[in-house]
Amino acid sequence: MIGTRPRNRRRSEERQWQLPTLEWRRVLQVTAGLAAIGLLAALLQHALDRPVTAVAVEGRFQRVSPLEVEQAVRERLQGAGLVSADLAGVQRALESLPWVDTASVARAWPTGLKVNLSEQVAAARWGANGLLNARGELFISEARFVPVELPRLSGPPGTESVVAQRYLAIQGRLAEGGVRLAALRLDARGAWEIDLDNGVRVRLGRRDVDARFERFVAAALRLVAQRGAEIAYVDMRYSNGFATGWRSGTRVAAMDDGDETPEG
Repeated sequence: MIGTRPRNRRRSEERQWQLPTLEWRRVLQVTAGLAAIGLLAALLQHALDRPVTAVAVEGRFQRVSPLEVEQAVRERLQGAGLVSADLAGVQRALESLPWVDTASVARAWPTGLKVNLSEQVAAARWGANGLLNARGELFISEARFVPVELPRLSGPPGTESVVAQRYLAIQGRLAEGGVRLAALRLDARGAWEIDLDNGVRVRLGRRDVDARFERFVAAALRLVAQRGAEIAYVDMRYSNGFATGWRSGTRVAAMDDGDETPEG
C-alpha cells in the first residue's frame, strides 16, 4: 500500500494541469460578429464620406472674403470626403490667411463644412507697411492698405512684441492727459522716443524708461498738452528733471540741482 500512493498522486497532478477545452463554436460566433461590425462600419463610413459640396462661412470680418476662404478650404481638402476630411489641417490653412486671427471648422451633414472666423484687429503700424495686433504680433509685413490713423511703431527686427507692449502700456496714460501717441521708436542702441499727435517729441533714452515716463506724465504732460504748438521736444534723460526745446529755438531745463547733463 505504501508503494501505490505516489502513483495515484502523480495521476491527480497530471489531471489538474490539463488545458481547458475551447468552445470553438462560440469563438467562431464572436469572430464573425466582430468582422460583421467592422464591415458595417466601413460601409457606413463609405456611404457618409461624400464629397464636400458647400462651405458656410460665419463671423464678422471686413478684410477676408468668403471666396478666399472657400478656395483655401478646397485646396486643403484635395478631394477628401466629409468623414475623411482633415479638419485640423483645414483650420491651420485658414489661420495662415492674411487678416485671419482664429478659425474653427465643423462638419455640416450631409455634404458641407461650417467655418467660423474671427478677423485680426490692427492696433498699430509696424515700420512702413506692417500691421500689429493687440498682442503685439506682426500679422502682415506688407499690407496693401494701412490705416493712416494708426500709430506707427518701429524697432530692430524681433522687437515687435516689446515695442507693442510698451505702446499698450503708455497710450492710455497719454490720452488721459489730452494727447495721443503718434509714433513710438526703439533704436538699435535701445533708446526710446515718443512722437505725440501735436508734434512734440519725447526722449526717454535707454535707462529707467518706466520711471522717466512716469516723471514725464507727472511733471511735463500738462505743459505739453497746453502748449504743444510751441514745444519741439521734451528730453527726460536727466536724473533730476527734464529739458524742454521750444520751437523758437530756446532750450529750457527744469532741474532740481542745476545738473543739465543728459544721461543715456
